[in-house]
Amino acid sequence: MEEYIGLDVSMKETAVSIRRDGQRIWRGKCASDPAVIAQLVRKRASFAKRVVFETGPLSVWFYHALCSEGLPAICIDARHAKAALDMAPNKTDANDADGLAHLAEVGFFREVRVKGFDSMLTRTLVAARRHLVRITTALSNQIRGLMKTFGLVVPAGKGSNFERNVRRLLADHPGLSEIMLPLLEAWRTTRLQSVELGRQLVAQARQEKACQLLMSIPGVGAITATAFVTAIENPDNFRRSRSVGAWLGLTTRRYQSGEVDYDGHISRRGDRHVRSLLYEAAMVILTRSRADSDLRTWGLKLKERIGFKRAAVAVARKLAVIMHAMLRADTSFVRVAKVAA
Repeated sequence: MEEYIGLDVSMKETAVSIRRDGQRIWRGKCASDPAVIAQLVRKRASFAKRVVFETGPLSVWFYHALCSEGLPAICIDARHAKAALDMAPNKTDANDADGLAHLAEVGFFREVRVKGFDSMLTRTLVAARRHLVRITTALSNQIRGLMKTFGLVVPAGKGSNFERNVRRLLADHPGLSEIMLPLLEAWRTTRLQSVELGRQLVAQARQEKACQLLMSIPGVGAITATAFVTAIENPDNFRRSRSVGAWLGLTTRRYQSGEVDYDGHISRRGDRHVRSLLYEAAMVILTRSRADSDLRTWGLKLKERIGFKRAAVAVARKLAVIMHAMLRADTSFVRVAKVAA
């Protein structure tokens, strides 16, 4: 006698459905608190076999909290679950919970690997810095655009040069200064905070052996290395290094139906930030890096055949494969492979 539980999680309430022997035996709602849910499951389903919920903003917290409560928690791919849940005639939280419980019972789901709290903490550091950098860039662009309206063109420059040029141009415009200086102060504060988070990130990367290995690749810095390591976590999570490229959405889609069979654009699934960082690293390897390597030589030859952008995507995919292989073998980057005599 085994029970299967489906949880449709939202910010305030969670819809719960419990099935046994192909029949729903109970459903209801409770607060979105793992401790409350665990208490309810113990009361209503003492022989819980699977507790299934979809990926979402609360999935990491729910997974680890339910596992610590001794429940067999399973996080499943929301895209995969949606295909089954759309079969219900009405879209409600209760029906979604019923559908998840049914998937748990028949075993028709794709389990998602949930990252640990340590990895999520580091990923939060990377994300926080990224958001502050974007806010800083947006504020500087706003300042430039607003001042341009009054004929004040801020010269090219970043950091202290940008602030110095803005203050110099505003010296003879007291009315405009009262409006622009608060924006400039907000830009300055945000920039200082982003620099501080960047220092924390670099210091953390220097202490991680895995990050040091990946930073031996020309064009890969502390941010890219840290983001990749925290996304992969354990290299053994992938049986083959080639799978990492597909997992990050850097492999082409395929469409086949009857006589039609072609490859499309890259899937762009997976971690968008890591994928963008790998693409930036690939562009650096192809354009700015002066260190010769087999990867750069291969990418430049590919660029002549298919163009720069496609070559950069191909280099990014190959870079992901190489980085995973380096982590698995615990070796630094080999720029030029030795040819046997």
